[in-house]
Amino acid sequence: MTRPLRIGLSPRILHNPPAELGFRNKTLQYLEQTVAHWIMRRHALVFMLPAIETGGVERSSVRISDYVKEIDGLVMQGGADVSPISYGETPLRPEWSGDRVRDLYEMELFWECVVQAKPVLGICRGLQLINVALGGTLYQDIVSEHPDAILHVDAVLYDQHRHTIHIAENSRLAELYAGNDRPMVNSIHHQAIKRLGRDSVVEAVSDVDGVIEAIRMRGNSYVTAFQWHPEFHGVASDLLDSGPILDDFLAAAGKQRM
Repeated sequence: MTRPLRIGLSPRILHNPPAELGFRNKTLQYLEQTVAHWIMRRHALVFMLPAIETGGVERSSVRISDYVKEIDGLVMQGGADVSPISYGETPLRPEWSGDRVRDLYEMELFWECVVQAKPVLGICRGLQLINVALGGTLYQDIVSEHPDAILHVDAVLYDQHRHTIHIAENSRLAELYAGNDRPMVNSIHHQAIKRLGRDSVVEAVSDVDGVIEAIRMRGNSYVTAFQWHPEFHGVASDLLDSGPILDDFLAAAGKQRM
């Protein structure tokens, strides 16, 4: 029998866990359950790929290239802000400093997947990180730097906050969602793409203010990313069906299977 697909998940990192978790002065690396189960529902195996920090692991014995050889595709999950330092800026406020450690690891992981022709799917922060890896920049805070934009995050509603998007004509996303060019998606982000990275195209924007909501890398590499969280859509009838996005990614991963 054909073995199940092996999908890697880049980790979220908690550098200073609260005391009640019982890990004083430790760093936690973890994944969010919903995104793992979203992939597993298609009978794929999910593996979190722990970050390699120079202080604790010998790079000569554990290499990112070895990780990537063992997976068929990579999903870059959401989480902490991308650090403005990663795209050549200074944080405008301390709380927007992001996670530079995670940025560096995920960019290295991303480029290794591109080199080895392993498909990559980015979610929320994942979209932003991919854009930065491709030389783009971000709005550190949409409200502050794009005052004409609609509200893209609501602390109370969280994943119930939503808005419509416009899918670009003749895009791969338009092929996946034929006849549904203005669907509804969730919205949980205060940062967004400002300058688009090289070798990428916009596949969807926020219907009202034009904030970029989906991108795809040009060329032979399968790299696609979404500002919304498709894994949170579940069975909500008024939100875009996340199945075609996942199936397209897994089909690409299947073609690269070892």
